[in-house]
Amino acid sequence: MSEDEITTVVRRWRDAAPERVLLDGFHAVKHALRFEADVRLAISSDKGSVLALADELADDLTHRIGDLVIEVPARTLRDLVPRVHPTQVAGLAVRPDLHRNLETLSRTPRPAPIVVLENPRNLGNVGAVVRLAAGFGATGVVTTGDMDPWHPNVVRAAAGLHYATAVESLPLDDLPPGPVYALDPEGDDIRSVVLPDDALLAFGSERHGISPELRKRATRLVALPMRPQVSSYNLATSVAMALFHWGGPPPAP
Repeated sequence: MSEDEITTVVRRWRDAAPERVLLDGFHAVKHALRFEADVRLAISSDKGSVLALADELADDLTHRIGDLVIEVPARTLRDLVPRVHPTQVAGLAVRPDLHRNLETLSRTPRPAPIVVLENPRNLGNVGAVVRLAAGFGATGVVTTGDMDPWHPNVVRAAAGLHYATAVESLPLDDLPPGPVYALDPEGDDIRSVVLPDDALLAFGSERHGISPELRKRATRLVALPMRPQVSSYNLATSVAMALFHWGGPPPAP
């Protein structure tokens, strides 16, 4: 690659980056492409390794990744991406349309619950929840508070699976319609409760739990089984347990 070509790629990246979602690593790029993200640009310092990964893990995308990824010197990748992923590839994608996501979240009846995270603080935990929601087929993930659920660290932790579900931040007063099942130690054992498909499964912070405002809005409080003297579960673990319970027993063979 000539210096002029490198300069062009750098300019394209820097012009696009402020308005785009950073796809950090092979799995983020792979998942974004699989779930129809508009990926505008992708760069790697070792395109051959990226294509080898595609052949091994996503051979349905090998040609698309080959056409998309531009190889740049390692120093250029380090200059453009704050923390280079071990797979040495990154991309920039268009964030899903807000109105389309809000329509998805508000549409009823829903085939699967929405996960609500009240004022989460840990970016990695939020990313893990998005990944869980995508895997379980949840309708979406809604956060309240000032954290951006599309922060690059969240997208990295979610491996790009934001594009497999609807992820947005909303005020508590603007939650989508549906009964609110809030996780709380004082609630009914979740194993005795049938969680409806249109439920909002609401989780507070690990330290403080749900707020009085959310408690007041709750249709029902439910609790995860927990051994006495154990303080709490990790947020993503709690979400996984609740979604697993909602999904019910496996289908009969």
